[in-house]
Amino acid sequence: MAVEKEKTFIDFIKMVSPGTPLRTVIDDVVRSDLGAMIVFDTPNLHSQNIMEGGFRINSRFTAQKLFELCKMDGAIIVSSDLKRILYANILMNPDTSVHTLETGTRHKAAERTAKQAHTFTIAVSERRKKTTLYHGQSRYYLKSTEELTRNISSNLQILEKQREMLDEQISNLNILEMSELVSIGDICKVIQRAEIILKISESIKRNFTELGKEGNIMHMRYKELLRGVEKRENEILRDYATLSLKKSKTLLSNITFEGLLDIESIARLILEKPLEESISPRGYRFLSHLSLSAKEISQIVKISKNLENLLKIESKELEPLLRNRSSSIIEDIGNLREQILNGKVIC
Repeated sequence: MAVEKEKTFIDFIKMVSPGTPLRTVIDDVVRSDLGAMIVFDTPNLHSQNIMEGGFRINSRFTAQKLFELCKMDGAIIVSSDLKRILYANILMNPDTSVHTLETGTRHKAAERTAKQAHTFTIAVSERRKKTTLYHGQSRYYLKSTEELTRNISSNLQILEKQREMLDEQISNLNILEMSELVSIGDICKVIQRAEIILKISESIKRNFTELGKEGNIMHMRYKELLRGVEKRENEILRDYATLSLKKSKTLLSNITFEGLLDIESIARLILEKPLEESISPRGYRFLSHLSLSAKEISQIVKISKNLENLLKIESKELEPLLRNRSSSIIEDIGNLREQILNGKVIC
C-alpha cells in the first residue's frame, strides 16, 4: 500500500482557495456573523487527549453539513482528506504552556492545537470577521478574493516593469560582450534585476495558490513574465561567477531585497572583483543559441576559455569535437555575432 505524502501548508491553502467546498463554508460563516474552529484529524489529537466532550458524527463531508455544525460553539473535527466530518461541538483543550501570540480564546486554542498536534486548524473570528490558518508553527491570515486580486495585479505591474528593464540590460550586455567592453558592474546590474524578479515572483506564489482557479488568467501572464529569467541568470552566472552555479545561487537566495540594492555586495560575493574591473564571459550564454548539446558547449568553452577567443576560433580546432559539423558551427557563430550586434537577438 502506498504511503500518503504528508501535506504541506501550501497543500492546505489550496483546500481553502475560492470555489472549494471548505472556502464556501468559511465565507458563509463570515457572512453569517458566526465564529468557527475547524480542526483536521491527526493521531496526536487522540493520543494527547486534546479533545473533550462533543459528539461523534462520522458523516460524509458536505459544505452544507459543515456550515450547519459551525453554528455550535465547539470545534469541528474533519478527516485529513476532508472526506468526512468526524466530531462536532468539541472543546479543544491543548496544553496551555504551548506558546501562542493570539488573545482570543478560540484562536489561542486553534494555534496551540496546531502546534501540539502537528495539524492544520482554521479559526474564524466572529467579531473581526477574519480567518486565520494554523499549521504546526506557521500562521497565515486568509485574504479575500478581492484583496488577493488587487495584490497580484499590483505585483504583476511591478514584474512587467522589472522584466522590461532586464531585457534592456541584457540587450546592452550583448553589445558590450561583442565589443569586449564588459565590466563587473554591468554583470551585477543584470544579476540584480533577474534576482529581484525571482524574489518578487516567490512572494506572490502563495497568493496564486490561495486564489485557486480564480487567478488562472493572471497566472498565465505571470508565467510569461518569468519565462527564461532564471535560465538567463544561470547562464550569466556560469559565464562570469567565480564560484560554482550552485554556490552562487545559494548566496543570491540568501540576499534580502535591501541587500540586492547594493551591487557592490553582489560583486564581492559572486564575482569577487571590484565593479570597475573588465571581464570576459566564458561563452556559455552565447553558445546556448546554437544547435549544440550541453556537453558540446562545455567542451567548446574548455577549448576557447572565453568568448573573445571563441569568436576567433577556427574550424580545425572544433573538428575533434564536432567532426563534419565544425564548419557549419563556425558559420553559425559568425551569424549569431552579427545578429546580436544588429539587435536582433536577446540572449
